[in-house]
Amino acid sequence: MALDTETGIAPYDAPEKDLYEVGEMPPLGYVPKQMYAWAIRRERHGEPDKSFQVEVVDTWEIDSHEVLVLVMAAGVNYNGVWAGLGQPISPFDVHGQDYHIAGSDASGIVWKVGDKVKNWKVGDEVVIHCNQDDGDDEDCNGGDPMLSPTQRIWGYETGDGSFAQFTKVQAQQLMPRPKHLTWEESACYTLTLATAYRMLFGHHPHELKPGQNVLVWGASGGLGSYAIQLANTAGANAIGVISDEDKREFVMSMGAKGVINRKDFDCWGQLPIVNSPEYGAWLKEARKFGKAIWDITGKGVNVDMVFEHPGEATFPVSTLVVKKGGMVVICAGTSGFNTTFDVRYMWMHQKRLQGSHFAHLKQAASANRLMIERRLDPCMSEVFPWDEIPQAHMKMKRNEHKPGNMAVLVQAPKTGLRTVEDVLEAGK
Repeated sequence: MALDTETGIAPYDAPEKDLYEVGEMPPLGYVPKQMYAWAIRRERHGEPDKSFQVEVVDTWEIDSHEVLVLVMAAGVNYNGVWAGLGQPISPFDVHGQDYHIAGSDASGIVWKVGDKVKNWKVGDEVVIHCNQDDGDDEDCNGGDPMLSPTQRIWGYETGDGSFAQFTKVQAQQLMPRPKHLTWEESACYTLTLATAYRMLFGHHPHELKPGQNVLVWGASGGLGSYAIQLANTAGANAIGVISDEDKREFVMSMGAKGVINRKDFDCWGQLPIVNSPEYGAWLKEARKFGKAIWDITGKGVNVDMVFEHPGEATFPVSTLVVKKGGMVVICAGTSGFNTTFDVRYMWMHQKRLQGSHFAHLKQAASANRLMIERRLDPCMSEVFPWDEIPQAHMKMKRNEHKPGNMAVLVQAPKTGLRTVEDVLEAGK
């Protein structure tokens, strides 16, 4: 069956079948009845290497404003670990489906469009941002869509994520794919990049500005590596925090002004009772950490912003070292959710503690343009084949992954491919 030549994809022949093997290309726009997917079931919540299992499931039906995307590659994020574990909550308690397909990052090809979709057509090459909403409330129309009561994260709070041959998304989730990147590079960055972008530039009046300093926790990870690069695009200075000396060179190569190894200090975890002997010891060590920041920024120069996501282990120090009137912005709690801090420093120094959650389309698109313009590196560290998707999540859970972002192949049969023609040739 020949392709529509208006797509820009060269015609090719392929049979029409009810199910295709992973990596096998159907005719453009032909939707098989079933697909392969890595599915999670409520009864097998647990470690990703047990909770993720390959199943044959029905291919998604789409409504008028939705798009079906053939997934070429997908990104690995910590919400996949949470989905597999069913912690801190089970995704089934959110979306109510019989099975859950995780995955909140993808690159792929538009395969079918709803009858009210105007901006995209079959054959378009896209990346997907993971924010969904119903689009019909005040926050979605003149406000901030991330504050909408219908806001949800595709692939985590919905069960139709990217670890399948096809995924179903809202048309507003699509963005152009950077053609200079491979399919796997395109798939690995959107969630972490857009999250970092909103954290740094989305909370007026504390948008990061030229000459300002930002402390970046987990500087070698997906979020941290983008925070450093984005700080550079704004003319600001990023101070990266690492936990392993092997990661220092990587963080500096991303453009950090300096790097601090948190293992050189002993002030992590929940805050001791204020004015107790333990608090005194903690404060002494936390101020030692603050001096390490001054060694980079200059004596007495505290950071304007702290880019937080570990949570429980680091939050007391973050709220201490940020400057008067500065902001601690947090998007996760990978070390725990019971954060503590000395509230005196917040009210007396008028510091802002700001929660941040992914990004809306305008923010995600702004970040994506920086990638299209080649002003950012996707920081892809590792790529896994389709059959190692559970192992990729196990590495993330154990913090054994390399610096940067991980990707997995889905329909792309091997790494290094940049076009549909590349995929077809590699599949022969």
